[in-house]
Amino acid sequence: MITVRKSQDRGHANHGWLDSRFTFSFAEYYDPKFVHFRSLRVINEDWVQPGSGFGTHPHRDMEIITYVLEGALAHKDSLGNGSSIVPGEVQRMSAGTGVLHSEYNHSTSKPVHLLQIWIMPNQKSVEPSYEQKTFPAEEKLGKLRLIASPEGKAGSVAIHQDARVYATLLKDGASATHTLQSGRGAWIQVARGSVEVNGTTLQPGDGAAIADEQELEIVGKTQGQPAEVLLFDLA
Repeated sequence: MITVRKSQDRGHANHGWLDSRFTFSFAEYYDPKFVHFRSLRVINEDWVQPGSGFGTHPHRDMEIITYVLEGALAHKDSLGNGSSIVPGEVQRMSAGTGVLHSEYNHSTSKPVHLLQIWIMPNQKSVEPSYEQKTFPAEEKLGKLRLIASPEGKAGSVAIHQDARVYATLLKDGASATHTLQSGRGAWIQVARGSVEVNGTTLQPGDGAAIADEQELEIVGKTQGQPAEVLLFDLA
């Protein structure tokens, strides 16, 4: 069964410096039908304007993944990390017992476009930690590249949850397949472009909850730039 979450049905907040779309309930936006999907708690699609950003703020007991689509996002945290996250990179921060961080767009002309992802951990009060890795486009083109997993398998970032996150880039007509083990579910999020998932069309910004489907086939249905898709395999 595939349940589509249309892009235009997501929550929306525009603060001027920040324009956000919320797949799940977040901050003042609440939809009882979309609070979370299994351990997947947040997928926010954010556009941060030039010279703006998130001031220092706290997190705890959450696995936070940042996936930048355009621009560069500067990160600083209370663990002593400071970096710039650009397209092709994935940042993972395990907030655990508590961490402070800030995120900023230092560009004077270009917004940052990103997906902010929160996964609820299966362990609380772990020691906070941070990881940032690069996943080149050729590793995602026409196939699913593991970018986050509980073991840090295949060079992915490591998370405290029985969840695996994959990214793919699909040209028109190209496909990638994934097998779901019994009892597991999946969420698919289209970052850009259009795809079909087992015959169901998903447009940019659309998501889909998937249950009771053993085999998933994602087919690119877009001209020009490849479609970019994230797949979450969840216990």
